[in-house]
Amino acid sequence: MSGPHDDSFAANRRMWDERVGIHLRSEFYDVEGFIAGRNTLLPIELAELGEVAGKSLLHLQCHFGMDTLSLARMEARVTGVDFSGEAIRAARELAERAGIEARFVESNVYDLPERLPGEFDVVFTSYGTLCWLPDLARWGELVAQYLRPGGTFYVAEVHPFLSTLDDDSTPDHLKVRYPYFKTRQPLVFNLGGSYADGGARTVHNESHEWPYSLHEVVEALRAPGLRVEFIHEFPVCCFARFPWLVRGDGRWWRLPDGVPEFPMTFSLKAIKPAEGSR
Repeated sequence: MSGPHDDSFAANRRMWDERVGIHLRSEFYDVEGFIAGRNTLLPIELAELGEVAGKSLLHLQCHFGMDTLSLARMEARVTGVDFSGEAIRAARELAERAGIEARFVESNVYDLPERLPGEFDVVFTSYGTLCWLPDLARWGELVAQYLRPGGTFYVAEVHPFLSTLDDDSTPDHLKVRYPYFKTRQPLVFNLGGSYADGGARTVHNESHEWPYSLHEVVEALRAPGLRVEFIHEFPVCCFARFPWLVRGDGRWWRLPDGVPEFPMTFSLKAIKPAEGSR
């Protein structure tokens, strides 16, 4: 399917294709630790997602599948989706190495109905996924489409407030540089390296991203009929957004002592009402 954002998707796909190999080799992802049995889900998801054993689960924007396969180790029947062909190839190889049964589909989220039929008990996505989506309303419709009645949607994600801050912010001077609310055109960045390896040499560095607000996320899910169960905010981050963040417990980065807390992560759970319920 073609559309007005094809050039943005193509630039982003080139960037993510190139970074798959970097991420597979990185200490940040620790692939060998995963092969040895490490669960890559962070404490927030493990505490809030709920029981997935025996359930069908669709993981949107799964990158090379470590979280997808961690959910499979929790006995979910998993399908991972990503628009990067390199990521999907790596995910299938990782599943084979780990001896884990999983299905992976190469697709842009918006084109997924052309490639994947069916409904799922759980739809899941996490950390660094929403900013690549130009149309959250359509995304919410697709989440609802893929959930069976009574099913659960769960997202843990970088807080949109954090995404407004300048990279040069300090604990004593947080500078707002980027918009909080939706923009018609993407924000275009030149992002050398990677959050997993800042020193990596990269060629495809053009990144097209769209800001989102918490309100937009909530309304995108409410509009097609999902019932939001909760939305939580946390003063921790899943990566070192600033060099002055402090490594904390449970693979989190936190603010230094004495710095007033602000949200860096949020989570949300929504339910598709069972037929006949309100």
